[in-house]
Amino acid sequence: MIQDIAPHRLRNDFSAGRTPSAEDRLLSYRDNAVLSAADGLRLPRIGDFSVFSAHYAFSLDGVPVWLTMQELPESDAWHFVESKDYRMQVPQEIAFACTVGESLHRWYRANRYCGACQAEMKDSKTERALCCPNCGAVLYPRINPAVVVAITDGDRLLLTKYANRPFSRFALVAGFCEAGESAEETVHREVWEEVGLRVKNLRYYKSQPWAVADDLLLGFYCEVDGETKPTLRDGELKLAQWFDREHIPDDYSTISLTGEMIDRFRTGKISVDK
Repeated sequence: MIQDIAPHRLRNDFSAGRTPSAEDRLLSYRDNAVLSAADGLRLPRIGDFSVFSAHYAFSLDGVPVWLTMQELPESDAWHFVESKDYRMQVPQEIAFACTVGESLHRWYRANRYCGACQAEMKDSKTERALCCPNCGAVLYPRINPAVVVAITDGDRLLLTKYANRPFSRFALVAGFCEAGESAEETVHREVWEEVGLRVKNLRYYKSQPWAVADDLLLGFYCEVDGETKPTLRDGELKLAQWFDREHIPDDYSTISLTGEMIDRFRTGKISVDK
C-alpha cells in the first residue's frame, strides 16, 4: 500500500515554534497537482523559491516538510504533477508524502474563514488545528472513516465496479460510516445497500490512511450469509460478480487497501473460512 514506506518514516506529530530553513522540503499544490522536479518525483527545498509563509506539515526521514498555500511558478526545472500520476511513482515515500500534504492543503484551503462567524482562522499554537480568534471555534483536519469489505463464499470473492466514475478497475464493496454507527454496522448496511446480501463472521484486517480523499479505510473480510446472488440496489455500482480464487482478474489497484485485500485472497494468503 502507498503508506508502506519502511525503512523510511513519515512523522506527522505537531511541532510548535519551528521555523523553516533553506534545506527543508516544500509542498506546493495547484488544485490536486504537486510541484515536483521535472526529472523525477522530488520536492523542492525552501531555498529554491521565495516563500512568504508556510505551515509545518511533517518530517520525512527526519527532514522537515512545509506546506505553502502559494502556487509556486513552473519552470524548466519544476512542474506540477497530477495526484493520479504522482501516487503511482517512485520514490514511494515521496508519493505518500505528497498525498498527505494534498489532504492538508485541501483542509487549509477550505477553512480559511470561520464557518460560525466568518473571521479569518489562525493556526493553533498547541496542536494541529485552526482556531477562530473571534468566537473561539476550533477545527481539526478532516478524516472520513469508511469500510472496505471483502465478501467471500468459500473460494469465491465478490468483486465490484463503480458506475459513473472514472475509476474503472475492480474493487470491493465500500462505504462511509454514518453518525452513531460502528464500523461493523457500516459493513452490514453497505453490503445490503450496494449488493443486497447479508454477511456474517466479520474479521477486521487492517486500516489505511487514504489521504487521497481524506479517508481512513477499515478493511474487513466476511462470509456471505444465505442468498449469494448479488442485486445492485443503490445505483452506485454497475457490476457485482463472484470470481473463483484462481480466476480473479489482476485489474485492481496496487497501492490501496482494496487491492491488497483482493491480492491476499487471490494468492491464498488470507484464510477466511476458519
